[in-house]
Amino acid sequence: MTAVGTGGAATLALESGYWDSLGRGVAAIALYAIVGLFLVVVGFYAIDLTTPGKLRDLVREGKPNAIIVSSTGMLSMAFIVVLAIFSASGKLSEGLISSLIFGLVGIAAQVISVRMVEVVIGIDIGGVLRSDSYTPEVLVVAGAHFALGLVVAVAIL
Repeated sequence: MTAVGTGGAATLALESGYWDSLGRGVAAIALYAIVGLFLVVVGFYAIDLTTPGKLRDLVREGKPNAIIVSSTGMLSMAFIVVLAIFSASGKLSEGLISSLIFGLVGIAAQVISVRMVEVVIGIDIGGVLRSDSYTPEVLVVAGAHFALGLVVAVAIL
């Protein structure tokens, strides 16, 4: 089938195997999204388990510092997951496995690093998270999450 465009005839037919390729791409997106969602949820629970108090409850109660730490923690986990997926090469199954493993190792490294920064600086993270009002110390913790998430993410490459 041809169509007349500027400068002559153009072919409108699809390349052989187009639909197969498209289907594989859509499946890959869905599978990587599932792995990514799993890793981000695991990352949140890792942050929750390593901080004093129930972070989920503090967020639901509207504690501003808990919200800031949770959101920057999730953002840093996303960096790790994105670079783990980006670094995956080869077959889809190999890419999914390496993304999962790199993501889990990266999450562990990032959470441990942030807890160490809090200890070295001397921040009472439990008190900061439970506060009903914003406290400036939370920016150090948020910055540590962001910075260390980037460092771990790039280390995956």
